[in-house]
Amino acid sequence: MAWSAAALIVVVSTVLPFIRSKDWWIRWFDFPRLQLLALGMVLLGLQLFWGLRMSRLRAALLSMLLLSIGYQAYRIFPYTPLSGVQVKSASEDGNGVVIRLVTANVLMHNRRAEKYLQILKEAKPDIILTTEADQWWADQMNTLDPSYPYKVKYPLSNTYGMILQSRFSLIEPSVQFLIEPMVPSIYSGIRLPGGHVFHFIGLHPRPPGPTENKDTTERDAELIVTGNFVERSKLPVVVLGDLNDVAWSHTTTLFQKISGLLDPRIGRGMFNTYHADYFFIRFPLDHIFHSAHFEVIEMRRLAHIGSDHFPFYTALSFKPRKGSSEQPVEAKPGEREEAADTVEKAFEKKR
Repeated sequence: MAWSAAALIVVVSTVLPFIRSKDWWIRWFDFPRLQLLALGMVLLGLQLFWGLRMSRLRAALLSMLLLSIGYQAYRIFPYTPLSGVQVKSASEDGNGVVIRLVTANVLMHNRRAEKYLQILKEAKPDIILTTEADQWWADQMNTLDPSYPYKVKYPLSNTYGMILQSRFSLIEPSVQFLIEPMVPSIYSGIRLPGGHVFHFIGLHPRPPGPTENKDTTERDAELIVTGNFVERSKLPVVVLGDLNDVAWSHTTTLFQKISGLLDPRIGRGMFNTYHADYFFIRFPLDHIFHSAHFEVIEMRRLAHIGSDHFPFYTALSFKPRKGSSEQPVEAKPGEREEAADTVEKAFEKKR
């Protein structure tokens, strides 16, 4: 009975994301694909251990479990080292300009800033995006000002404050409110050594959930609006931040198709950044996407800083001409219609 109940949970949890509802509790099942795969494999192993003599009903459930295991493996396979990479690898001693970036959701009420500052000192990033920053966190980050003279600070007490700090000069930086009035994003040009400029976008959309937005419309719309901006940009682009969505979700995939940006995670690993305290419910929520002008030197999850997120480090090599990295699949007309409809509904909800 327990086996059947657990198998049914795996099957139902696999099927629910096929429903194109934006209700938070349905879209949540986009997240635990690795966990569902692991549970399914354990259940399959138990059934093989017990033997294959079973009732027709149990055989039907086993067949559905096998299909669920196969589908979950198919969805997460690109984010394992077994898959081919979407972005070429580069070395620090190559001919590109090296850019080191760190994004970290510090958890607004976390007061262990010394851990975060020490990790930044060790990682030596060129660009830092700190999310969930209130005024207290902004004050702590001021200690980095001598090393990071270019900055945009927008602290808030609602868990959506954001700080951008850079060793490279910022060009026309601005704080944008793409969908929701108190959920900022940071847009800026960044000038690299040698004079080349790229667009930087820092994001932290509000997540869906029982205590947040009741559906994913606003989060999805913010990603789509960003994707539309990137598609029109004539400059190289880097998008960084806590997207409150997993790499393999329908919306994140749609964002990639619209924007044309690449995901350096593909073929390298999941780099699960949340939840830092519970290894069995970790998901890749903190992201970097970039145009084909960049190649990857290194990606790694940094140490625990007292937050529910791990900081996420990426070193890129900038190539003025687009490299030979794989191009993402372009959005189909139906997908663009879906994207436009999501944005329209998000704005209607805010009127």
